[in-house]
Amino acid sequence: MTKRCEWCGDDPLYVSYHDHEWGIPIHDDRLLFEFLILEGAQAGLSWLTILKKRENYRKAFHNFDCEQIASYTEADVARLLSDSGIVRNRLKIESAIKNARAVLSIQAEFGSLDAYLWRYVDGIPQQNAWQSMAKVPVKTELSDMMSKDLKKRGCNFVGSTICYAFMQAVGMVNDHTTDCFRYEEIKELTKP
Repeated sequence: MTKRCEWCGDDPLYVSYHDHEWGIPIHDDRLLFEFLILEGAQAGLSWLTILKKRENYRKAFHNFDCEQIASYTEADVARLLSDSGIVRNRLKIESAIKNARAVLSIQAEFGSLDAYLWRYVDGIPQQNAWQSMAKVPVKTELSDMMSKDLKKRGCNFVGSTICYAFMQAVGMVNDHTTDCFRYEEIKELTKP
């Protein structure tokens, strides 16, 4: 039997996400922005809930096109609040718009969202070696720094715990447990 990180359980969607996405380094700005918004949407909910709504989010938010989202109006907020395919929380919806505007400024300053985010790990994924999920932190000094700076730049729903979950998801850190079949694969994949 294939050994996986215990958090993914046996739901096929979760297993697929764990096996094919979680922890693989992402450098595409659109996808990084998607994860930033989805991690914020997940606050107070399970990640599985968000995964089940992910395709709906892509449709509702113009495939996470920053420029389109940054130009959303109150009519777009109303449209999103009536969309049962996403989490209909006004603060989270408004934060996606606010974050899109902040990301456009970040891209203008750093050249890309990728360049801005990956500088927190000097462009190289951190290789952790946790033997159990109980050892994996929910936040770190780096996620604290990222959270503080994103907030300073006008982002919402980017607390340190959300930032660390984001870092795990986009492969800035390898937090697969050492007994997980993906641990060594991700480690090999991310060698400089």
